[in-house]
Amino acid sequence: MSTFEHMILVTGGTGLVGAHLLFQLVNKGGLVKAIHRKQSDLSRVKKVFSYYSENAAELFNKIEWIETDLNNLPELEIAFTNVTHVYHAAALISFDPRDYNKLRKVNVNGTENIVNICIAKKIKKLCYVSTIGTIGPSINGEIMTEENEWSDTNANVYALTKYDAEMEVWRASQEGLDVVIVNPGVIIGPGFWNIGSGKLFSMAATGQKYYPPSGTGFIAVNDVIKIMISLMESSIINEHFITVSENLTYKEILESIATELKKPAPKKELKFWQLEILWRLDWLKSLFTGKGRKLTRNSVISLHNRRFFSNEKITNELQFIYEPIKKTVQFSCQYFEQENS
Repeated sequence: MSTFEHMILVTGGTGLVGAHLLFQLVNKGGLVKAIHRKQSDLSRVKKVFSYYSENAAELFNKIEWIETDLNNLPELEIAFTNVTHVYHAAALISFDPRDYNKLRKVNVNGTENIVNICIAKKIKKLCYVSTIGTIGPSINGEIMTEENEWSDTNANVYALTKYDAEMEVWRASQEGLDVVIVNPGVIIGPGFWNIGSGKLFSMAATGQKYYPPSGTGFIAVNDVIKIMISLMESSIINEHFITVSENLTYKEILESIATELKKPAPKKELKFWQLEILWRLDWLKSLFTGKGRKLTRNSVISLHNRRFFSNEKITNELQFIYEPIKKTVQFSCQYFEQENS
């Protein structure tokens, strides 16, 4: 199956994953539509394109941009005209419990709308971008796999809504839609320095002394994209895959970034008693200022047990070779310095 023969629709095209996905698709010659909200910043997508090509503007102009959102059904249906394959990467990311209803509207209701239109329009295949946050916990630090049973105990609000969104995708698979789901770890890549994993670069650049305890799975953004495209071009259907290249501590990833930025690496681990105080202070600050939470009780609980993720399933399925996180960090830091000097 070749990408070139199909019309592809991408949601979430103005995010880290979506921008890199759009570049790879148009660079391969694909016919691509992308949904974006009215307030979204398309210039950041152009910037990502410029990291990888001297013809960034030309490639960007090949995308058919459609202004709508995931809960505008009439406009979504129009956007799906002539579409054969869908990458659903759009999501609201927040770990603030007060945002739960907003998260459900975008992540769950929005995904429900996407899959329902996919079914109605007889879309050939859907790729849904989820998170390792929906992978069930393991006991005693055992490696986590796709077979782990989900538990909502102490799950953050983002993971709760992404899990329910996955249920919508699985429901669609039972109604005849071919689907694949990827569950990426923390995605490292350039261009989005003040949101998500991009904050790791901003944090390291300050030369801060402290680092969080524990660790999790990490993966380069372009590896996520390669896996998504390979899965869509394969005969694999109705499966989900953990996409993690390396299990690292937060200390290791921050040290790696700080070294590249020529900043002092953090030396002191935050103690749990400190984190318990910090999340309460953050709650109080949020209460009085109305600003979003940066640290929650569930976030602190998640740091008590380091999580290790297996990438065996996807590695065996695609014979995939990962890019070292260090190489991605070096590439990303190059552009971080250019844009923040």
